[in-house]
Amino acid sequence: MSAKELSYNVHSAAQLRHLTIRQLRSLAALSAKGSVTAASTQLGLTQPAVTQQLRQLQDLAGLPLLQRTGDGMLLTEAGKEVLALAERVEAAIADCQGSLDLLAGRTGGTVHLGAVSTAKYFVPHAIAAFSKRYPKIEIKLTVGNREEIRGAMHGYDLDFAVMGRPPADVSVDVRQLGRNPHIIVARKGHWLEKDSGLNLTDLVHETFLTREPGSGTRTLMEGMFQRSDLEPIIGMEMSSNETIKQAVIAGLGIAFISAHTVAHELTEGRLIVLDVAGLPIVRQWYVIRRSDKVLLPPAQAMFDFLGSEGSNYLPDVPEFGAR
Repeated sequence: MSAKELSYNVHSAAQLRHLTIRQLRSLAALSAKGSVTAASTQLGLTQPAVTQQLRQLQDLAGLPLLQRTGDGMLLTEAGKEVLALAERVEAAIADCQGSLDLLAGRTGGTVHLGAVSTAKYFVPHAIAAFSKRYPKIEIKLTVGNREEIRGAMHGYDLDFAVMGRPPADVSVDVRQLGRNPHIIVARKGHWLEKDSGLNLTDLVHETFLTREPGSGTRTLMEGMFQRSDLEPIIGMEMSSNETIKQAVIAGLGIAFISAHTVAHELTEGRLIVLDVAGLPIVRQWYVIRRSDKVLLPPAQAMFDFLGSEGSNYLPDVPEFGAR
């Protein structure tokens, strides 16, 4: 390599560091449109402005980038090299923008959702509907009993949670989701099946299959009996509503439970609702977030979605009249 060529390469490399995005875009527009007039229209600039950008870029490159022909302005070999640079720069900008959008939650991201175990009968359906609308957003679902989800709300790992009663010891923002009726169910053919107007006193000799202490359903049932100065016979404690349902169907006892967890079994006739005065006890489903929890756009979108459309995914249950 001659001293002159070496001097040129060092000079051009140093000069190209000063090129601008506008200059590269002017060259790309000219290549695509074939004329300065059309390029200026595409870029929203005046023709003199585009001409100036092209001249400055050519000066920085140190070689002719364009040649005029009967077919319009065409790129030289040097111009094609600079155009390839422009394409790589635009791709890098697009990738960076995509990453920033992901971090900001505009086009993707992750939502951390908690749900009490009773809510698992409808929350997945709501997630599926939300994911169809926002396919780039990942949902991470944590399921636990009321105490576990309440404990999780003390931290900031969860964006929000679906539960039946807001925790009293955390400042929260709440969206109401829908009604959550609680009933007492028994297996088909239970000896009290055809009785109406039952009272809790009629059930004191029945064996209740219940959730574990800390469950919201268990707490609600205990409060119901305490108000009547009664104490139920607890047969088995189970951490799963599914296990309770199967145990009731098997004839091991009866259960106080959310109607949403047994909607399918009631429809099929494998379980029946006992007609007990004061039931159903109707609570509400809520979507709850810490007041000081900053939600990124994906989490805010799902929080708003559940608050406005979440009730559409609650299971259909029989209408229980006032007993």
